[in-house]
Amino acid sequence: MILDRFRLDAKVAIVTGAGKGIGAATARALAEAGADVVCAARTFADIEAVAADVRDLGRRALAIPTDVTEADQRRNLVNATIEEFGRIDILVNNAGGWNPRPFMETSEKALEAAFRFNVTAAFALTKLSVPHLATNGQGSVVNISSRAASMVQPCFTAYAAAKAALSMMTRAMAPELAPKIRVNAIEVGGVETDALANVLTDPSVREQLESNTPMQRVGHPDDVAACVVYLASNAADWVTGKVFDVDGGVEAPAFTMPFDRL
Repeated sequence: MILDRFRLDAKVAIVTGAGKGIGAATARALAEAGADVVCAARTFADIEAVAADVRDLGRRALAIPTDVTEADQRRNLVNATIEEFGRIDILVNNAGGWNPRPFMETSEKALEAAFRFNVTAAFALTKLSVPHLATNGQGSVVNISSRAASMVQPCFTAYAAAKAALSMMTRAMAPELAPKIRVNAIEVGGVETDALANVLTDPSVREQLESNTPMQRVGHPDDVAACVVYLASNAADWVTGKVFDVDGGVEAPAFTMPFDRL
C-alpha cells in the first residue's frame, strides 16, 4: 500500500529547534508517523512539553537541551541519542533564523554569526550523525531553509545569504552521501511562528501577506511538517539533493521590510 511508505515505525529522529513552531510541529508529525523523537533546543521546558506530546502519541522521546552553535553540545546530542536508542535514522536541521537588519547596519560579526547558526551548525551536526545515519542504508537529512534564499528581499542580507548557503550545501552534500543517506531541504515561506508573530499583530501586514500569497493565507507549521514526513520516509526513497518550496505559491516576497535608500 502506498500509504505504508509514509510510515516511520521503528525509526529514530533528531529534530533541532524542536521547542516551538516548525520544529515542534515536525517532532509531533514524525511521532504520528511512527518515529521515536529526540527534541533539541535551548529551552528545556519547551522541548520537554513537545517530548510529552510525542509520548502521548505512543512513541518514545528525549528532550536534550542543545545550543546547536556549540560543538560540545552537538556531540552530546548525538551521543545521548545513541545511548538511549542505539540508532539515528532521521536528522532535521531546523534550528536557525536571524533578525532582519539593513545592509549598512549589518556587521561582519553579525554576518558570521548568521552563518554559524544557519549553516555551520547543520553542517557539523550532519557530519556527526552520518556514521549512524548510514548504518541501515536508509538515512535521511532534512534541512529547513527559507524562501529568503532564493527571493530578493531588503534587510535580509545576512539571513538570505546564510539560507542560500544552506540550500546549496544540501545539494552539494547529497551525491557524496547517496545512496545510503538522502539529503533534502525545504525553503519555507511566511509561516505563523513566534518569529513572525510581532509582524502579524498588525492586521494590515497580515492582509498584505495573505493577499500577496496565491493560497491566500499565512503558512502553518504543520504545512512544513507534512513535507518533512514525506522527505524522511520511504515515500521519498528516490529523492535526494532537492530543495522543496513550501510557501503558498509565492514567487516574490509577500511582505517587504521598509528601508531607507542611500
